[in-house]
Amino acid sequence: MLMKLKGGRIYDPANGEDGRTRDIYVRDGRIVAASPDAKVDVEHDVTGRVVMAGAIDPHTHIGGGKMTIARMMLPEDHRGSEVAHTGLTRAGTGFAVPSTLAAGYRYAEMGYTACFEPAMLPANARQAHMEMGDTPMVDKGAFAMLGSDDFLLRQMAARKDFSAIKDYIAWTMHAAQAIAVKVVNPGGISAFKFNQRKLDLDERHAHYGVTPRDVLTTLSRGLMELGVTHPLHVHGCNLGVPGNLHTTLDTIRAMEGLPVHLTHIQFHSYGTEGDKKFSSGAAQVAELVNANRNVSIDVGQILFGQTCTASGDSMRQYGNTKSANPKKWVVMDIECDAGCGVVPMKYRDKSFVNALQWAIGLEIFLLADDPWRVFLTTDHPNGAPFTTYPHLIRLLMDKGFRRDMLQKIHPDAQAASIVGSLDREYTLYEIAILTRAGPARSLGLKDRGHLGPGACADITVYPDDPNREAMFTTPEYVFKNGELIVRNGKIKKVVQGATHVARPEYDPAIERDLRDYFTRYHTVSLDNFKVADDEIIGHDKGAIIVQPTGARV
Repeated sequence: MLMKLKGGRIYDPANGEDGRTRDIYVRDGRIVAASPDAKVDVEHDVTGRVVMAGAIDPHTHIGGGKMTIARMMLPEDHRGSEVAHTGLTRAGTGFAVPSTLAAGYRYAEMGYTACFEPAMLPANARQAHMEMGDTPMVDKGAFAMLGSDDFLLRQMAARKDFSAIKDYIAWTMHAAQAIAVKVVNPGGISAFKFNQRKLDLDERHAHYGVTPRDVLTTLSRGLMELGVTHPLHVHGCNLGVPGNLHTTLDTIRAMEGLPVHLTHIQFHSYGTEGDKKFSSGAAQVAELVNANRNVSIDVGQILFGQTCTASGDSMRQYGNTKSANPKKWVVMDIECDAGCGVVPMKYRDKSFVNALQWAIGLEIFLLADDPWRVFLTTDHPNGAPFTTYPHLIRLLMDKGFRRDMLQKIHPDAQAASIVGSLDREYTLYEIAILTRAGPARSLGLKDRGHLGPGACADITVYPDDPNREAMFTTPEYVFKNGELIVRNGKIKKVVQGATHVARPEYDPAIERDLRDYFTRYHTVSLDNFKVADDEIIGHDKGAIIVQPTGARV
């Protein structure tokens, strides 16, 4: 069957199309070359509409233990955000921490067709994949957490041969069915268990003697040499701590050209100037990011209202408990390899700190000069629920609206920020990079994030509404693999997305050491630790797409 989308304005940065009017043809779930003489079976007239590839969220917490804990501890978040049980959809609920079903429906209703869980503890990978498998409508993938795990830190402390460390990284990605690797507060989650309350870039772990710098360069080099496309995904040291901008700058310099992605960088861009000893470091951070092309970032924008912070960074989450709203929290250890901190949070525009955090995120967006290395995120749900993305897009595209919002925040935060002086307005082409082409390139999704022949027919069609928030809230059409799944913001068909993984090569002899280690220290056997393909393909009714890897020495 041949489908035609007629007359749309195409924004496809991967192929250099900036609003050109043309038709799109789809056959068997793929975009095909123009066929003006072919028999068209289904035609959608999208004349004058804005057409983009399906959006991709490269950093959103949608699977794993943290989300389960948050749902259980926040019954108040369930009320008032229900999804009805209909002939198409099953019931779901939750605003800041939506249920798996609700998350899938809401992403699709906004035009998203792929979402990536950035913090999958390998020991908890099975649950994470089960939750992602229960999230309909979108493709998924997850980043395995390393860097505070006992086995890696033992390897580093013992100065094991680097090839053995690479084998462990690659084995973990296979076992956890991961597409990338993330490090959270490198070494710091482990150090917290040895009563260290902070671990800066060059501080030594009290037990293993390694530094966060050692962990970062080891993991980044390992991934590069293994040929994993996405760079090491870094939640750096000292998240949320005034003065942490210096740690962030030092971290960028420490990489010495190694590929690195700095995540939710807004939370790592704080100075100590002024009477309140809290200031924006956005200009310094953006300047160094702009100068180092090995670095990409996502912002982790905060937006005002109720949400819930959820992180493996138990060290920093323990420090955040005093700000919990409502007053309850969970901070826990997991298998001696990672942590978990769930702290509900309400960001207030009349709070100086919250208002300046809001401004810092916008400053970073507006000062970053290469949209291919900046991704649009709120670190859902840490900065705000993902359903606030249309509001964030309007803030970036409409300087008048942005300045109106600036007038509503704490006056001292207004005075401390340069947001009001920044005239930049993102274009539709740039938004397509931030939300489609850039994440696809970074993650190695060669047939996603663009509208060229051969691409998967994940397509979103928007009305060209001058109110960009309304426009990006309610697309007219969303297609997944060429099937119409959303019409005018309403679900028309429920589908199941695929799971994307990367499988770099490794020496299976690493399992000799791992098997002994699991027997001695883990509560689960090595064989049961590994997530089998059938658990994703069969149990979750999904599919596995393996991203290519190849050694880059």
